[in-house]
Amino acid sequence: MTSGEKTILTRHCRRIGRRDFCSAGLATTVACLFPYKAAAVVAKVFPPERTLSFHSAHTGEQMKTVYWQDGTYVPQALADINYICRDYRTGGVKDIDTALLDLLFGLLQELESTGPLHIISGYRSMETNSLLHMLNAGVAKNSLHIQGKAIDIRLPGHELKTLRTAAVALRRGGVGYYPSSDFVHVDVGRVRTW
Repeated sequence: MTSGEKTILTRHCRRIGRRDFCSAGLATTVACLFPYKAAAVVAKVFPPERTLSFHSAHTGEQMKTVYWQDGTYVPQALADINYICRDYRTGGVKDIDTALLDLLFGLLQELESTGPLHIISGYRSMETNSLLHMLNAGVAKNSLHIQGKAIDIRLPGHELKTLRTAAVALRRGGVGYYPSSDFVHVDVGRVRTW
């Protein structure tokens, strides 16, 4: 195995989180104890496909797409998600981190919802982020939005407090609660809340 292959394998292995590991253990236990219920548990823990549905609060665009299928991410679906999550001020598009998409999928599963998630702010260009930072000290100078690793959302039919609680319970990154602006920020940075 080359050093490049080892690096790729190491990166891939790091993506398996504690929650995924525990879920796999739970699925195995249920399969051994209750074989007739195993299929239902496995389907919930390891669905054959992952779907996300979005509504852009600023452009009015909507989409629903299967972004992961048969064990791999779907390139066209990722491109479509990148576009709807674009910086609507500049039109700039950036790849949205797949770990963030998986976080959103997990959040919807946790809330037993199919969405659509309303996007308040997805990717932000450096220019947009700098402008927002100048206007509002609460906007981080080096926001994870710039890297496609953060999104501000709301989920109609669910209280903002419930959305925040579910996001915090996932422990997959940062969660910011902005009730006066009616959104929750989630990112795939370090686990923290504000």
